[in-house]
Amino acid sequence: MKPADLITYTLLAGGATALGVTIWSYAKGLKQSPRDMWFLFIYKIVEYSAYAAMNMALVLWLSADCGLGDIAAGSYIAGWSMLLSIVNMVVGALLDTLGVRKTLVISVVFLIIARLFMAFVVNPTAVFILGFIPMTIGFAIVAPLVSVAIKRYTTKETTALGFGLFYTLMNLGYAVGGIFFDWIRDFYALKDASGKVLNENAGTVLLGMHFSTYQMIFVFGLGATLISLLITFLIRDGVELDDKGEVVIKPSIKHGSVVAAVRHTTVETGRTIVRVVSEKYFWVFIGLLALTVPVRTVFFHFHYTFPKYCLRVLGEGAKIGSIYGVLNPVLVVLLVPLVAYYSKKISSYKMMIYGATVSSLSCFIALMPGEWFSSLTNSVLGELVFIKWLGMAPDMSALAAAPPSPVYWPLMLFICVFTVGEAIWSPRLMQFTAEIAPKGKEGTYIALSVLPWFASKFFVGPMSGLLVKAYTPLDPLTNKAMAAYPDHWKVWLWIGGTAVLTPISLLILRKWFHAQKTADMQEEIVDENAE
Repeated sequence: MKPADLITYTLLAGGATALGVTIWSYAKGLKQSPRDMWFLFIYKIVEYSAYAAMNMALVLWLSADCGLGDIAAGSYIAGWSMLLSIVNMVVGALLDTLGVRKTLVISVVFLIIARLFMAFVVNPTAVFILGFIPMTIGFAIVAPLVSVAIKRYTTKETTALGFGLFYTLMNLGYAVGGIFFDWIRDFYALKDASGKVLNENAGTVLLGMHFSTYQMIFVFGLGATLISLLITFLIRDGVELDDKGEVVIKPSIKHGSVVAAVRHTTVETGRTIVRVVSEKYFWVFIGLLALTVPVRTVFFHFHYTFPKYCLRVLGEGAKIGSIYGVLNPVLVVLLVPLVAYYSKKISSYKMMIYGATVSSLSCFIALMPGEWFSSLTNSVLGELVFIKWLGMAPDMSALAAAPPSPVYWPLMLFICVFTVGEAIWSPRLMQFTAEIAPKGKEGTYIALSVLPWFASKFFVGPMSGLLVKAYTPLDPLTNKAMAAYPDHWKVWLWIGGTAVLTPISLLILRKWFHAQKTADMQEEIVDENAE
């Protein structure tokens, strides 16, 4: 057996075993949970797989099919992303009053509407109204819905297991979406006699109509959402697991009381927000979270800058989905439990500094010339990566005859190192947000914690388009990718230069933040004593 084959089988067996053991360990602790939770998890795998594939296709589709330029497409995505943040902050009342299943059905119906129109319509204005707005509503409901549902389907002792299993399955869904994204682009691409991709967006004729490759991703996404709709009808409303571990079914709320409850909850939420934003500590809270935004914008660039960048620098048919959409979530699933176990005694603030430093500096790996790594292509590692994993050649002789761009190597190394940093800081950011929110106001503070991220989208969307247009522009005569982009590395210079502001600012302001938090805690003690 060849070394590459042995390593491949070993990694596959080890990975499958590790994933199986992880899922089984979670499932064993959740055996008392109602069957509704398992249907919810199946729904999430299907839905996140479809979302992951479609999300990577969005910016490519906006330019190739809808006719938007690089800057316009980036700004368009930013506008949709801001709308998503707004809706995320206001869907809580709906979920509290309608229940899990009804809210889930509403979410799926909006997603079906969105994906139906996105598969057929290419006018940017019509797409935003008929596609992006329904998709915003449908997807914004998902995160709070899953959080509430898992809490209802578990006891205090098993809640952590429920969220751990969801996190694992969510990343599994993202990885499946990444694989599907690459597969469908290869399946519907126009190729020459040697198998080289000439136009990955060639598409096909379906029911007498031509669909581009990117539209076919939405067509399959629509199919997945229809499957999701069927799954939602298997979930019961009012199902909860009490503290004794017994399944109880509470009576559903009548329609008339739902409207009144939503109105009451919305009014009370508004009053709470007004009170909170008048507090000095709230702005300390928001200011600190704003410091984490620069490194978090790298995710935005992975989703919306990376696809165009890779398509132009690496060539048509580049394995965009695999080198980020698969590599990142798989590594996250493996690394997060290990990091959590060995760093449980280290403060969240320190972990955020450490992780943000690793993630931000990793961007500069992408500045390295691919030629530095070109010798790896003809090695066992090259066989593992390009033949066994990415499937870019049938054997080593074919790989040597038509080697892939050496830029693959620094990009993959960059993503690996970035993910190590992500596994350190990302879970701690969620924990830290809950830790520093004042007692009794956690819900409002956490809901409003998206404000800095929301504000950043005014800049990061246009920045994405500007970077692609400046350093990897299309040929103005042919409107196709150029033969070479000598300055492509500057895309990551700007992104990394922005991201590194997070660890620097966290390090500089750590003493100030701790002083502010201590002062606020003392004020709360004084106020409580006065009462």
